[in-house]
Amino acid sequence: MARVPPLVLLPPLVFAGLAAAFYLGMQREDPDALPSALEGRAAPATALEPLGSLPEFDPATLSDGQVKLVNFWASWCAPCRVEHPNLEALAEEGIPIYGINYKDQPRQALAFLAELGNPYAALAQDAAGRAGIDWGLYGVPETFVIDGTGRVILRFPGPLTGRVIEETIRPALARARG
Repeated sequence: MARVPPLVLLPPLVFAGLAAAFYLGMQREDPDALPSALEGRAAPATALEPLGSLPEFDPATLSDGQVKLVNFWASWCAPCRVEHPNLEALAEEGIPIYGINYKDQPRQALAFLAELGNPYAALAQDAAGRAGIDWGLYGVPETFVIDGTGRVILRFPGPLTGRVIEETIRPALARARG
């Protein structure tokens, strides 16, 4: 019987491993969902810079007993512009929203808010993107539902549309209120 060289077996084994990984990935509840390592953990207390003279958001105060949203946004982000009226509607309902302006120029960020309105209870600036790294950001906009103890209940990547608010954000707010 002829002996098979070990390197001949390597390609089929690599293929089988990749096929198994793809199969397991497709068995997730929502294969399009981007997982977040923060869900169920305390929100990062990253140091941020103020944005102009607007009320300053300090992530260290997230455990104030109040359920809230933290929204990463930028003036250069077209989906941020799309979700902005929905953020204003949520703020009018009394849901506190804290904004973190991500990798933006302060002048453009302030002009964005002057043009579209300011739904944020307080704001901060993440000019270098360090907070984005700490929060596990994939891009903007991204919104986090935070419970009263400062724990992340949900991370939602992408713009908040009416459908997303009703099907994803409101149930997460209800879970956060416990």
